[in-house]
Amino acid sequence: MEKKKIRIGNTITEYYFDASLSKLGQVADKKYSVILTDENIFKQYQKYFKGWNTIVLKPGEEYKIQQTADGVIHSLIEMHADRKTTLVGIGGGVITDLAGYVAAVYMRGIRVGFVPTSLLAMVDASIGGKNGIDVGVFKNLVGTIRQPDFLFFDVSLLKTLPEAEWQNGFAEIIKHACIRDAVMFRELAEKNIDWYRMKKAALAALVRRNVMLKTKVVQADETEQGDRKLLNFGHTLGHALENQFELSHGQAVAIGMTYASQLSASMLGFRSAEKVVDLIAKYGLPTYAKFDKVKAFDVLLHDKKRERSEIHYILLQRIGKGVVQTLPISEVKKIIEQF
Repeated sequence: MEKKKIRIGNTITEYYFDASLSKLGQVADKKYSVILTDENIFKQYQKYFKGWNTIVLKPGEEYKIQQTADGVIHSLIEMHADRKTTLVGIGGGVITDLAGYVAAVYMRGIRVGFVPTSLLAMVDASIGGKNGIDVGVFKNLVGTIRQPDFLFFDVSLLKTLPEAEWQNGFAEIIKHACIRDAVMFRELAEKNIDWYRMKKAALAALVRRNVMLKTKVVQADETEQGDRKLLNFGHTLGHALENQFELSHGQAVAIGMTYASQLSASMLGFRSAEKVVDLIAKYGLPTYAKFDKVKAFDVLLHDKKRERSEIHYILLQRIGKGVVQTLPISEVKKIIEQF
């Protein structure tokens, strides 16, 4: 197990690579920690939870709401959790979001660590300190930016992932390649999901590469005033579609990236839109889709990326080079109508 200390803002986060869930006790004290997980993970890895204080939630994005957070807080009170308690989120993005959010507000902030168990959570959701809950169809509308105290990466946990969850994670990996890493884009074009599933070392290297890519973006801009906005490539339209049509996060982002690539071609002369679309399709993700444009625009109006009468839309100048384009809301409406 390799430990790396990384400073983001005022927090030093310990990153554990090549970790094993059986060694979690070396990072968090069993006696003074509470694990937050869901029924699927608890059932799958029950032997690792022996002796730990555990809160088990129902799985699914529909439970990433204030009511669930309130329930977790009541459980922490019953367990006599205090300011020295560590909350450990073991699960996908829903669990890491809830754990980070609750830890930020319980007693005005307790120690928190994440053990991501899905590819999406490993390469994206667990990193960067954004923790939020959904309000109706509005994704992550309420939340905090607060860095975790540790991140614990055990790629062997991915063995049990269903195909759809691999695709979900690769949507964010493709996003990272599009905005910041042309070499990784070429590697992804040469390989496929089955290849990475078979090669544990290559998968671990890919996870690490994405973890560090996102970490560097966040280090330079923790509170999303500048370049961190690039991580929203595909998310502007994606978030407007996700909860509305019960898509997975990866599916919604894939559709968002498809249209953002087309928009990059028409607005910035981006020449590789079809390459992006082909790569998205290669990893089993949707590209072009029919959707209610009026409804999508209405949800988009409440998006966090909107500032008064403008919205920050992430486009591509070339593969590996994303840019933040500030567009008037009226123009975004016209663009969506054309999709």
